Amino acid sequence: MKILKNKVEAETIVKGSRFLAEAIPCQKQEEARAILKAQKEKYADATHVVHAFVLGKAGEVMGMSDDGEPGGTAGRPVLDVLKGSGATDIMLTVTRWFGGTLLGTGGLVKAYGGAAKELLSQCQESGALEEYVPKKEFSFECDYALYKSVKRAFEEFSIDGLSEGYTDKVKASGKVPQDQYDALAVRLKDLSKGAISL
Repeated sequence: MKILKNKVEAETIVKGSRFLAEAIPCQKQEEARAILKAQKEKYADATHVVHAFVLGKAGEVMGMSDDGEPGGTAGRPVLDVLKGSGATDIMLTVTRWFGGTLLGTGGLVKAYGGAAKELLSQCQESGALEEYVPKKEFSFECDYALYKSVKRAFEEFSIDGLSEGYTDKVKASGKVPQDQYDALAVRLKDLSKGAISL
């Protein structure tokens, strides 16, 4: 499975109608509802805000809505493209501004599916989609003198989202792939002669 690292958007025009497709990282159904509500408020002038999402480490949770378009012509094609991409923890919204020409059911399926395909292709090209690797959070604190060596040791691991705080000691936190967590714990414990424990 792949996950989305950051928001990506793509726009297409079909017979005067504007379709703005957006991919947004999302991990829970409540989050999907909040994203949808925010999108509808942001694009209050739009005709429709269609959405589809795939959540869960195996992509087991899915949802979608046609948002007033004829049944099965909008949310379903977007969800089908999303399922075919192998991505999870992702929500796609496709916002449509009606351009005056009716597209018909076949045209709608093609337009919404096409907008989703274009968006996912941009996600791939921009490197926004990455292979899902289970990560584990860590945190610790240590003396300033020791932290320089710790930073060098970090280079041996795939540390993500490193956050550092400086008070009387250095406080560090971040994420590391689950299969590297134990090795990181041992490396820091050895390096600090037992002073650092994750």
